[in-house]
Amino acid sequence: MLEELTRYLDSVVARDPSPRSRWEVMLYPGVWALGLHRVAHWLFEAELYFPARAVNHISRFLTAIDIHPGAKIGRNFFIDHGFVVIGETAEIGDNVTMYQGSTLGGTNPTNGVGGKRHPTLGDDVIVSLGAAILGPLMIGKGARIGANAVVTRDVPEGATMVGIPAKSTLVEVNSETQNFVPYGTPCSERFDPATQKLELLQCEMLAMQLRLNSLLEERDAKAAKQSSARKRSGTKQA
Repeated sequence: MLEELTRYLDSVVARDPSPRSRWEVMLYPGVWALGLHRVAHWLFEAELYFPARAVNHISRFLTAIDIHPGAKIGRNFFIDHGFVVIGETAEIGDNVTMYQGSTLGGTNPTNGVGGKRHPTLGDDVIVSLGAAILGPLMIGKGARIGANAVVTRDVPEGATMVGIPAKSTLVEVNSETQNFVPYGTPCSERFDPATQKLELLQCEMLAMQLRLNSLLEERDAKAAKQSSARKRSGTKQA
């Protein structure tokens, strides 16, 4: 038990350079939220639904993190900061990281009958701040969901998704990159923590440029269509 806890705390330290010791990590709201969720999930599996919900509400009050007792979470799950929401039928693999404000949301069944409504995250997935993954989607191993992205379709392994709705970018996850990249969306092949703010800004600029190019293409296509329509109209009148 102690060895497993130590291994988990070390996994958090590997993803966050700010703590000076394991004791400091023990104060993280994400660590408390995960520990209390383990208790709530055990009660949920035993069909003790009200006590499970009670533990869930206590956890949410203390940590500002809402994890439904029914959610299945693997090893070394790390929530950096808080204000995260994880739905009932969500399934999370090993070594997954979620940042503040991210959501694993569900679809609302029209017949009122529950089922698989929330996402499944593979191992080593990074969900950046403000991102939302909605519905019973499959997020492949090693995928990275960029800041404020809204994912409504399955994501293949190793993809980096940005935008609303989220689309894959040219940023690839490969063996040459570092094992962990804060916030999940570096723009260079090698990510240097010393230049984190600059690289995150570059990512935002890249996403904006991609969006601008898409809007320009839509405008040009619309203008060409209108021009063609006017020509056809002029030919008919002549």
